[in-house]
Amino acid sequence: MKFARFTYKNEVQYGVVTNDDISLIEGPIYGGWGYTGEVLPLDQVNLLAPVVPEKIIGIGANYVGSKEEKPDQLPEIPVFFFKPASSVVGTEEEIIMPRGIDEVKFESELAVIIGKEAKNIEEDEVLDYIFGYTIGNDVTAPQLFHENGHWTLGKAFDTFTPIGPYIETDLDPSKVSVKADINEVETQNSPTDLMIVSLTYMVSYLSKVMTLKPGDCILTGSPLGAHFIKDQDVVECKIDEIGTLKNRLVKTSVSVES
Repeated sequence: MKFARFTYKNEVQYGVVTNDDISLIEGPIYGGWGYTGEVLPLDQVNLLAPVVPEKIIGIGANYVGSKEEKPDQLPEIPVFFFKPASSVVGTEEEIIMPRGIDEVKFESELAVIIGKEAKNIEEDEVLDYIFGYTIGNDVTAPQLFHENGHWTLGKAFDTFTPIGPYIETDLDPSKVSVKADINEVETQNSPTDLMIVSLTYMVSYLSKVMTLKPGDCILTGSPLGAHFIKDQDVVECKIDEIGTLKNRLVKTSVSVES
């Protein structure tokens, strides 16, 4: 089942997407929702990011190029970072590159959306706490990475976390491929079984550090092939079972120092 968040009649609505139509729903999408009976053509609504998370947590350096490259042991402490909710935009929205930033890199990722409060859960419980999956683009300005390894500034700009277009609830996260095109040229295409830290391990690990809430978004890492992009480049992040997240990079005259 594909859930969408969109504007219709100047109101933010939720719906279930079937082929080229969207059936409007009411009530919380994480439980207790129902159909309103109204069905719209999908091309008549303005899609938004499917969720506005309380927390966005990413994992760094989480893919290898082949199964033979997988390490024998997992890192004792995986590399996690936070991104603010203000960085979220939806498909077809612009990624804004501030003046003074020399380079911006995109990273296509499978994103997990938490469905119910999770605290101290084990790996074999994780899937019961996941509402669904969407596509994330972890946009980064590496020049603002701190020399001691702090990544937050380089990842925290408004518009630097496109997610969407939908949340897919009926998906096996171990059997999909994460892809990306720049200006219609493919640059990424890797199966999720090339992750170093598994999705279930990372969610379990995080739940033992902090309480995960419904709507929280976990970016599971980007495959090899992420590229730097320039003004007016169009990035399409793709997972066939979910859809295509499409965004254009636009350089602004507003400086980081302003």
